[in-house]
Amino acid sequence: MSMKATEERARRSVPCDWLKLQAVLCGDWKRRGWSRERGRQDGGVKVPGRGVCSVKRSSGAGSGAMSGAEDRETGGGAVAVVAAPSAAVAGMQEEAGGVDSLSEEDPDLPPKKRLKVELGATSVRLEERLYSVLCCTVCLDLPKASVYQCTNGHLMCAGCFIHLLADARLKEEQATCPNCRCEISKSLCCRNLAVEKAVSELPSECGFCMKQFPRSLLERHKKEECQDRVMQCKYKRIGCPWQGPYHELTVHEAECSHPTKTGNELMEILDEMDQSHRKEMQLYNSIFSLLSFEKIGYTEVQFRPYRTDDFITRLYYETPRFTVLNQTWVLKARVNDSERNPNLSCKRTLSFQLILKSKINSPMECSFLLLKGPYDDVKIHPVIYHFMFVNENNETDYVPLPIIDSVECNKLLAAKNINLRLFIFQTQK
Repeated sequence: MSMKATEERARRSVPCDWLKLQAVLCGDWKRRGWSRERGRQDGGVKVPGRGVCSVKRSSGAGSGAMSGAEDRETGGGAVAVVAAPSAAVAGMQEEAGGVDSLSEEDPDLPPKKRLKVELGATSVRLEERLYSVLCCTVCLDLPKASVYQCTNGHLMCAGCFIHLLADARLKEEQATCPNCRCEISKSLCCRNLAVEKAVSELPSECGFCMKQFPRSLLERHKKEECQDRVMQCKYKRIGCPWQGPYHELTVHEAECSHPTKTGNELMEILDEMDQSHRKEMQLYNSIFSLLSFEKIGYTEVQFRPYRTDDFITRLYYETPRFTVLNQTWVLKARVNDSERNPNLSCKRTLSFQLILKSKINSPMECSFLLLKGPYDDVKIHPVIYHFMFVNENNETDYVPLPIIDSVECNKLLAAKNINLRLFIFQTQK
């Protein structure tokens, strides 16, 4: 039987279109980027959902045809199909030759070069995977300091961990892990030192020179070594506003005009500096003068959390009664001046008031201030407050607790209790 008769018989016996089969073969060949050598070695082309189509050269001289067979299940039976002529298959191979670059590895590359490409791709993939594995489950960023984990091992950076505990305190709820919803607290969660060490070795980009360094060395590089780090002129104290990269600092200082200013101009600048310095020294001078008073008392106070009896309960803090200067006192504190939903606010503050519980025979003028306790690391700027206590007016107004920012406030809210130290100075008439 001739080749043409065989092809005609195949077209009539198969229910699908011959051109459709050829298009499927061609499309699959292009998508996978098969080459002639691969087709010859494998002895066939696998078509998705259609079995294997074997390709081989015909023994007929001058015919240039290729025969093949395709097994496909159609209603439990197999249908035999003869492949297209070799010229068509060769054309498909030539068209697919330009798509070989889509394959995972190029067989034409030397073995050493292929190994380098594979190792480079693997290292990049591993680094990206480490970033996704070691990131915080709350902010989805790599931790910058301490790393905490819940009882199931989910990681949280220190800032997010403290924020979760503070939010739970404001909502009167039990803090839970965002991933597994297990309970978290300072007693239930522990630090993961292995993750902290691994994160410190991951590369991070310098914001000035855009070079990558291990995270453990990045801060030192930014402060001491980077040639593009932002510096200020050494004559900034006399008014030079210049800021620029470190490698331009020497040139600027050599050309800076501020050292050549007249005496009158320098005196104006020095006067402004003296005013700011006097404001800073005023607090210390006030404290030293209070230390010379005859009656001075101090004690450790512990603020404990409570809820109001309103329909919408609010968080407030109160200390147990304590005795200072032979009088009984109580301290109260509130968050964001009793805002309705302080948990919805990013900015959080604490304010407190001092209440005299004892009865007094004469007015009592006092100065008082709060400082951090001996075992806490909260940052407080001391502020001195004054008040005249009488029996009819024995409560001070709510005054701000002078903490630095909302991060410090969250630290206090996340703690079980707030421990501070109170100083009271009685002014003598």
